[in-house]
Amino acid sequence: MSLRGKVAVITGSTRGIGRAIAEALINEGVSAVICSRRQPDVERTLAECRQRRKGKVAGIACDIREYRQVQRLIDFAVREFGGLDILINNAGVSHSASVADLTPEKWEEIISTNLTGVFYCCHEAIPHMRSRGGGYIINIGSLAGANAHPMMAAYNASKFGLLGFSEALFQEVRNDDIRVSHIMPGSVETDFSSGKKGWAILPEHIAEMVMSLLKFPSRTMTTRIEMRPAKPRRG
Repeated sequence: MSLRGKVAVITGSTRGIGRAIAEALINEGVSAVICSRRQPDVERTLAECRQRRKGKVAGIACDIREYRQVQRLIDFAVREFGGLDILINNAGVSHSASVADLTPEKWEEIISTNLTGVFYCCHEAIPHMRSRGGGYIINIGSLAGANAHPMMAAYNASKFGLLGFSEALFQEVRNDDIRVSHIMPGSVETDFSSGKKGWAILPEHIAEMVMSLLKFPSRTMTTRIEMRPAKPRRG
């Protein structure tokens, strides 16, 4: 896929992995729509990206747990830039607690953000991609989607579900020239993970993988990628 002039929506893109992906896309000449739940975060990120990046960027606040807000997000992208070619489903939340201690509200937040929100975004994006003759959906999952851990039942459930969703989706839309890939990182170093500094995957590494997938020859589709730190900290 030639990226210049394409239009992308990146969820959860004001920090961390999503921010790194958005910046990489903008630098390739993609018109990018960023979003997060909080409008001040969107405005700050827009200002910073417009100062340092080459491509076009717009943004809107969106809680992907709310279907109407997702509709507004996708409509905003199409109205702002004329269509939609790339969807990066990155927004996600986690919480560590035993099943006995996890509140129903926290369970709902994790499942709604990590799984239902991805469905909402894909449901709204696919018709626009079909009208453009194809596109690319990349879901940012986790190795926790293939490896269960105690105290992480809700997060595991959401990421196991996302893996199954992604693999069913690529079979549904591949003949529409819409490719679907699922990236499963291990430990990632962000502003909120000081204990992982120096050894964990960097957000920029995941952004590089996204760019490689988008540029890969269209005859071949990579459906699942697992990424791990090369030298994890010894326990």
